Amino acid sequence: MEPIAQGSSGEAVRDVQRRLLGAGLRIDADELEGAFGPSTETSVRAFQRARGLPVDGIVGAETWGQLVEAGYRLGDRTLYLRSPAFRGDDVRELQRILNALGFDAGKLDGIFGRRTADGVREFQRNVAAKVDGIVGLDTVREMSRFRPTLEGPSRAIVREEEAAREPAFAIETSVVAVNADGPDELDDIARAIADALSRAGARSLLLRGSGDPPPVADRIRRANAGEASLLLSLASGSEEGCACFHFGTPTTHSPMGRRLAESILAALVARVDVRERGVHPRSIAILRETRMPAILIELGPSDVPRLSDPAFVRRVADAVVEGIEAFTRPAPQPLSN
Repeated sequence: MEPIAQGSSGEAVRDVQRRLLGAGLRIDADELEGAFGPSTETSVRAFQRARGLPVDGIVGAETWGQLVEAGYRLGDRTLYLRSPAFRGDDVRELQRILNALGFDAGKLDGIFGRRTADGVREFQRNVAAKVDGIVGLDTVREMSRFRPTLEGPSRAIVREEEAAREPAFAIETSVVAVNADGPDELDDIARAIADALSRAGARSLLLRGSGDPPPVADRIRRANAGEASLLLSLASGSEEGCACFHFGTPTTHSPMGRRLAESILAALVARVDVRERGVHPRSIAILRETRMPAILIELGPSDVPRLSDPAFVRRVADAVVEGIEAFTRPAPQPLSN
């Protein structure tokens, strides 16, 4: 889709504004007829911040998709396992309730996948309901009788935190998916990481390849179908320094992804002359929709010219593999919340 931003107007802007209003955000009256002005941008930024998206005030594909998802409430539609999967805040609410009740529905990603369907069936089995994995009004009503406490950590988070302390992961026998988004020079780092992984005994799965970059959805499908154990994505950012991102929103996160991000960033800062910009949650598709621990490594503007230096590229690749090896070892201390 074409990005919608300050200065845009018309029916597409009106649609965005209706969805922002439905999410409880404010638009000035003089913009409500389809003029993308300052108050619309402020609301877009607030929405992005609340959803764990990059906060740029522009409605691109990621933001638009989540605006659509935000319009669904549990009970609005019948949910079941299908392809393409149901997505929306109704699915997030379902996952939150199931996890709070002790039925592992997986991470709160708002995608009705197999783990969520299994959680539904387990719930139905426990309440002596028809076990079909279909969430219609009867199942929603049955869940509402239990009034679970939703504030505490979900079963999925607890399970993943335990796994993150001592990952059952051996680099020598694993498949690691490697993605690159941005300048072509990032492909050099992706290939260098693949070579370094091969030397460590792992098999790499390059998601971008040569020629025109495939759509992100195709890369996600390839990583999932390839049963990758980890996913590393590379990008260049507008802020100086090196940052690592894992799946997360203001209300949930991936403990495995966070620990992987922390391990790799620590190795990059120790081995490569880059400024540290920290580890952060983000809910973009490549992190949200992949089934394995996934991170995004983002280099700053000053680092991009260095991508033409083969020695710099090798140091980055070696540091990334060193970070993965550190991730495979038991955590030295309990993970922070």
